[in-house]
Amino acid sequence: MTTTRFFWLAFFILSCISSVGQAQTWPSKPVRVIVPVSAGSGIDIVGRAASQRLAKELGQPLVIENRAGAGTTIGAAVVASAAPDGYTLLFASPALTTTPSTIAKLSYDVARDFVAVAPFTNTPLILVTPRGKYKTVGDMVAAAKAGKNPISYGINGHGSASHFATERFRLGAGFQGQPVAYRGTPEALTEVMTDRLGFYFSPLTATQSLITEGRVDALATTSRNRPSKLPNVPTFAEAGYPNADFDFWVGLFAPAKTPRDIVERLYREARKISASAEFRNAMSGIGGEPMEPMTIEQFNAYIRAELARNAGIAKAAGLVPQ
Repeated sequence: MTTTRFFWLAFFILSCISSVGQAQTWPSKPVRVIVPVSAGSGIDIVGRAASQRLAKELGQPLVIENRAGAGTTIGAAVVASAAPDGYTLLFASPALTTTPSTIAKLSYDVARDFVAVAPFTNTPLILVTPRGKYKTVGDMVAAAKAGKNPISYGINGHGSASHFATERFRLGAGFQGQPVAYRGTPEALTEVMTDRLGFYFSPLTATQSLITEGRVDALATTSRNRPSKLPNVPTFAEAGYPNADFDFWVGLFAPAKTPRDIVERLYREARKISASAEFRNAMSGIGGEPMEPMTIEQFNAYIRAELARNAGIAKAAGLVPQ
């Protein structure tokens, strides 16, 4: 064997040993987990529940750090610029794929700077309207098209997930509307209950009791299947609007270039947790539904597709980056 061939063979063997050693030793210290929203929010609840279980599987603490602000971009930027060593992770939501179309001059590129590891849960958004005003989604759309003034609809801030879900539905149904921004879901639901707001896409957890008590009407859900807690609420596809589905997912991300063996271990543990009855029951308590299982490659392709789809929605709706 020539010296050159011996060198490359030795290099290959050492690389393999190094990779195996890394897989066996990681994590050797606590892992920082960035949640880009305030404590107590739905994303935070999912992130904490998943992190607690991940810590048990990994044998090291996962320390939650809430870095809220600027539409989740502050926390995302922390992870995008972190060392890709498996010790800084991110729990993200659809905001990761909407903010590139609504916030100017982001310091990171989602497709370039993150690797999507695994989705954990999906929380349906429910189209709610004032009690007794419309029987079906079709009735509301017909009224919106026939009205002299654009129908009003609530959004949780410019470029929020509720904003994009609403615009996707509105553009597909072909009617004009007037967005009204609210600080949070309770304020928007109050306006729906008092018939001062035409409609609103509300998280299931926030509106379930109002629906069961008959204080608002639920016309459709953005999920692909009917929510287990609201089996009588049709999907948008069942209501005749198949392109109005919208996943409000929560998933785990790592900095790009994080070693593949670390990403794969995180994926395996995440899938195990997501499939457990204990975790599913915990998520059901906040309205979370299981996401369809995806491989690492499928989840990354899904994120890229969401970036493109949301860019198209923003352009069609005239949403200007701010």
